[in-house]
Amino acid sequence: MTGNASPSAFQITIEPSGRTFTTPADETILAAGIAQGVNLPYGCKDGACGSCKCKKLSGSVRHGTHQSKALSEAEEAQGFVLTCCASPLSDVVLESRQVTLAGAFAIKKMPTRIKLMEKKSPDVMRLLLQMPANDRFAYHAGQYIEFLLQGGVRRSYSMASAPQLIEQGLELHIRHMPGGLFTDQVFGSMKERDILRIEGPFGSFYLRDDSDKPIILLASGTGFAPVKAIIEHMQFKGIRRPVTLYWGGRRPFDLYMDDWVQAKLAEMANLRYVPVVSNALAEDHWQGRTGFVHRAVLQDLPDLSGHQVYACGAPIVVDSARADYLAAGLPEDEFYADAFTSEADKVTA
Repeated sequence: MTGNASPSAFQITIEPSGRTFTTPADETILAAGIAQGVNLPYGCKDGACGSCKCKKLSGSVRHGTHQSKALSEAEEAQGFVLTCCASPLSDVVLESRQVTLAGAFAIKKMPTRIKLMEKKSPDVMRLLLQMPANDRFAYHAGQYIEFLLQGGVRRSYSMASAPQLIEQGLELHIRHMPGGLFTDQVFGSMKERDILRIEGPFGSFYLRDDSDKPIILLASGTGFAPVKAIIEHMQFKGIRRPVTLYWGGRRPFDLYMDDWVQAKLAEMANLRYVPVVSNALAEDHWQGRTGFVHRAVLQDLPDLSGHQVYACGAPIVVDSARADYLAAGLPEDEFYADAFTSEADKVTA
């Protein structure tokens, strides 16, 4: 007599795109999706940011460790799942309008050489990485890579240059987090011509070219990095949709590439720029907008129902923007985000 053994893998279906893939019972839905080229939304991959949250239409899952701010008990009861820490207990159907029919780029591991180190502010370093000449690295503007450090440790950073500029070097903006395993090296012992190992591309934060809606780019601090790549991508592709960059920092020097943005304004007639500073001192002589950057958007555009928003930066900025913009009429599936979740954020309950 044959027993009814549990299947070793289950089918995951993503609506409305109809994409399907299989997930072993001991693997997360997100990891399986990435491995099979299905571009599910995600950010930290550690149950801390909530970027991978999807609505479950049918089936059951088991959640691993995650933070309540990423998925609350009430949301879980309503059928939401975090794909980065959810393993299937049956076939599952999820709803994610961010998943498209387009294939994802291949994820690769490769060595890189530091081509340039340029300090852009007291705590921001611009790195240019020279990629291997014999191995093409393709990605969407807005995605990120992971540095592969000793002991299996990884650190994630968004690429700050469009893929069309890859031959000039892969640009990254690194903010110094004192005591940080990687950033202490960047601002201490690291030097040009050093070799680093990376893996990528990762992430679902990139421009959706199938829309003609006006774009809001919201960035705080080094959240400007992937936004810069998106602006360059739009220029290279001749995308003329109206786009407004809102870039916020505590002090004016946090807008560490303001001169780059000013130059782009002269080149792109469809680009507007609103810099916002929250904690300027008298010595800064700041004459521009003040306050929280995400609120500046609502001051200018109280009705966001006809827009598309791309938000990147600190989790508090991204989370506040999501809540306030949906209340201002922004469709939920028109809010794309990449929260810069630090290692400290990941261990905070």
